[in-house]
Amino acid sequence: MDKLTAMQVFSCVAEQGNYAAAAHQFNISRTMVSKHINQLEGYLGVKLINRTTRQQALSESGLLYYQECKTILAAITAAENTLQTMTGTVSGIIKINAPVSFGNAVLAPIVNRFLLQYPQVDVDLRLDNNLIDPLLDNVDVLVRIGELEDSALIGRHIMNYDMQFCASPQYLDTHPDICSNTDLSDHQCLGFSYSTNGSLSVAHQQIFGKRHFRLSSNSGVVLTQAAIDGLGVVLQPSIVLKEAIEAGLLVSIASLTPPETMPIHLLYKDKNLPLKTRSLIEFIVAQLADH
Repeated sequence: MDKLTAMQVFSCVAEQGNYAAAAHQFNISRTMVSKHINQLEGYLGVKLINRTTRQQALSESGLLYYQECKTILAAITAAENTLQTMTGTVSGIIKINAPVSFGNAVLAPIVNRFLLQYPQVDVDLRLDNNLIDPLLDNVDVLVRIGELEDSALIGRHIMNYDMQFCASPQYLDTHPDICSNTDLSDHQCLGFSYSTNGSLSVAHQQIFGKRHFRLSSNSGVVLTQAAIDGLGVVLQPSIVLKEAIEAGLLVSIASLTPPETMPIHLLYKDKNLPLKTRSLIEFIVAQLADH
């Protein structure tokens, strides 16, 4: 039994309340999660989790053991961070969560350059438009678009997020003129599937309201290509549309008023960051200094 991994998996189950979340976080099967828990229980001689067909709840012994696991795992992390700082060696795994379009267009190339510069670092980059709970999910750095709500997280502004309307030259030549946002009701539009409670979702709904879309997707790349192919008007971040506009494949529709510009922040849980995480954050900030 890998006791350390088993403790990490058990702690995740304790925090998330189910095996599926732990399986997703550690990229293992639910059967393997169950195996880790069973091995711990067999080794300790006590039941840590009371299981039913619908949920899992910590036993009294499980709650006590979870508190001790948290202390031990935090101490191990602190020791690793201290050694890395002393030696100046940037190494380890960094877990990042970011929105899909921003992650594809901006963050992924920066992460690739970071990995080339720091060969002893591994990055787990998850692109997701749903808002995860950073205090529960095992993630080191999050990217969030929009004004920040009060939270225990620390935020660092990295750039602003502006959007614009575009369509292909062929579409604009063969459809009625677009003079204002109210004219969109007479046009084919492409819809972005944001998380249900995100700032971008609110902005998108304010522009388009409840209407039929020829194509909806959570990928700005998909919608940009659809606009290039003449399927309609797209509202996307300038960073996603930039290359297509410069190539003449899309035309910015200046008569339309996009949503207000929103800030983009990197979020993390603690000021005392591991060297690996601090190095990544500084690298991202430096790469985006001109934006």
